[in-house]
Amino acid sequence: MENLIENIMTVLENWWQGFIENLPGLIAGLVIFLLSLYLARVLSRAVRRMMKRRAEDEELTVLITRLVRWSVIVLGIILALEQAGKDVSAFLTGLGILGFTVGFALQDISANLVSGILLLFEQPFDIGDSISVADYSGTVRTINLRATEILTWDGLLVLIPNREVFTNSITNYTRITQRRIGLSVGVGYDSDLQQVEQIAIKAVKKLPGVKEDPAPFFMVDSFGDSAINATVYYWYDTQNNDLAELTNNGAVAVKQAFDQAGIEMPYPIRSVRLEKMPE
Repeated sequence: MENLIENIMTVLENWWQGFIENLPGLIAGLVIFLLSLYLARVLSRAVRRMMKRRAEDEELTVLITRLVRWSVIVLGIILALEQAGKDVSAFLTGLGILGFTVGFALQDISANLVSGILLLFEQPFDIGDSISVADYSGTVRTINLRATEILTWDGLLVLIPNREVFTNSITNYTRITQRRIGLSVGVGYDSDLQQVEQIAIKAVKKLPGVKEDPAPFFMVDSFGDSAINATVYYWYDTQNNDLAELTNNGAVAVKQAFDQAGIEMPYPIRSVRLEKMPE
């Protein structure tokens, strides 16, 4: 029993002596690590301010800011371990093995992380752009390392995983300068189609925001059960006009023009015949 106590005391004394000998290095390592955290915050803010003054894209600013922050922190950890007398090569090897293991176990999270970095690099859209992706349409609020945040046009806040954003087709409405509207109409079979075409085109041409080039045009689509179905196409400037507003204004203008010209817009009619069953 006495030998066991002596062995324990010897181990504790050796541990305490080693701790005292390494204490300056441990303190220096802790100070270096804390300084790296502070320096990472200061440098990332400085980089953000500099890139904003240069009017760089918000996505590029976010990416470079994060790279600077984490690079300084990782460098601080390595220097702190060296100062504390630790084998950095073994740490880096273990970090690589840990990263591979975690990446394999968390494939979805890793895919979202890589996709987020690629989105920030390639910039298929900017923060504030109006886009459609993965069955959602709205305005891009931010791009995180895991998901892209979109405020839909009906006021919902949606987080779409970056992998879905990166692998799906993206429609960017902000980067186009003009867009076409197709307004469906139906006229009676007794209508003069040339007159209908002229009246419809003239009606949409008067709308504010409709472009003269490309010019509006009229096209017959099909012969329906009760009407001739056609579409009036016209282009508008996306920078100063709204899709919903111009679509509504177009429908109102065409309807009023047809009413004034006496052009009928029929609705489906069904005939029902009742027969008396024999008793």
